Amino acid sequence: MTPHRPPYAIALLTLAAAGCRPAAPGGDRPLSLVVSGDAAGWIVPCGCTSNQSGGLPRRATYLAQLRAGADVLAADAGGAAAGVSPYDRLKFEAILQGQREMGIAAHNLGAAEAALGADYLRSVAARFNVPFVSTNVAAGDGKPLADPVRVVQLAGRRVAVFGVLSPRLAPAAVRVAPPREAVLAALNGMTQQRQVVVVLAYLPEDELLAFAEGLPEADLIVGGPTGQPIAPRRIGPTLVASATRQGKFLVRLDVPEPDAAARPGGEIVELSARFADEPGQVANVSRFRKLLAAADLAPRDTAFVAPLPPGAPKEFAVAGTDACRKCHKEASRRWDESRHARAWKSLAEKDGPAFDPECQRCHTTGYGLPGGFVSARRSPQRVGVGCESCHGPCGEHVADPRAPTSHVANAANSCRGCHDRENSPKFAYDAYWAKIRHGRTDDDGKTSTAGNRLEEKR
Repeated sequence: MTPHRPPYAIALLTLAAAGCRPAAPGGDRPLSLVVSGDAAGWIVPCGCTSNQSGGLPRRATYLAQLRAGADVLAADAGGAAAGVSPYDRLKFEAILQGQREMGIAAHNLGAAEAALGADYLRSVAARFNVPFVSTNVAAGDGKPLADPVRVVQLAGRRVAVFGVLSPRLAPAAVRVAPPREAVLAALNGMTQQRQVVVVLAYLPEDELLAFAEGLPEADLIVGGPTGQPIAPRRIGPTLVASATRQGKFLVRLDVPEPDAAARPGGEIVELSARFADEPGQVANVSRFRKLLAAADLAPRDTAFVAPLPPGAPKEFAVAGTDACRKCHKEASRRWDESRHARAWKSLAEKDGPAFDPECQRCHTTGYGLPGGFVSARRSPQRVGVGCESCHGPCGEHVADPRAPTSHVANAANSCRGCHDRENSPKFAYDAYWAKIRHGRTDDDGKTSTAGNRLEEKR
């Protein structure tokens, strides 16, 4: 990655039309900066478990509530996309549409955005009128990917918003200048007077804190991929915080008054269920899901498909649960009584998730594998969590019962792929296995490994 010095044009915005009422200097309404970050494609919580946080509908409600008593500058620190696949791009565009409807003033280019490529970023910025900002990143040809600074006129104040990306996190296709030097160069290149300096910094925690120490010229710095949110803290004259983790948290900071004696503060806001879903963003999510239904995406359109194991036989293919019934009658009966058998129904009963690949991969059999689930319309016989969701593709075993199934089902290689901390936080293997226990048992009542591989014909 070659450092560069981007040209410094200034994008000036007035946010009176974005849900922010103008106020005269010294008025009663405070000015708040609200920053999201690291959404990683999470438009809404998946709903697999209760008490999940985040989502655009709750974010919009929070902003509306805050705007009832303050002028608000909303921004994003970057990392809104989850990948570069067609599915990830559709979801990213839905997030951008949602942000636009919420009156976002600046969206920093994080690592995920930069990985989408210059042509796509320029196209999506034009199509959705996205206020991208990036002070230290350019395309491989040296041309800027976004405005290096966006100056927002709001509540009688001018706020200069910069955006930087860590050279450590940047994809190889872009050119990255050192963040501190890029911001200082941009500040020196500004001819108009500024009042407040904000930097959206997609930097790991160690870089973020060092960046703040070395940039006392900034009033507010909000970071991105720090693992956990960082509550507002002061480093010298600069207030620093971080918004991260799938859009579950926002950072709210007080934008300082010019020459004010009081020091600004702020907080981390968790978007829990105490915030209702805002109808406009619910409609945005519904539009996204209708696009998914029309596209009927296949696994090849996502990043969810794992490569086949080395040395996989030609019979390494999903045979389907009905193929297992011929010999494994008792195990099939237990499956029929389990929630696994109704996994697809739980999606189909909701508004749209049945066409969302992120949901499909854990509610179908053999997602993306040979003979496995392809899409809601093209492979309806592979819906539901079937035998091979746990035991792996069993085409070879069906052809020759003496051949073992692909793998023995257990927590390590079967369950935790879907029963992870995010979607199944209460998962405990022993308790969950007791609900679906099947196969031959030893004298002590424990299910044997052999019983998981082949149930004897009676």
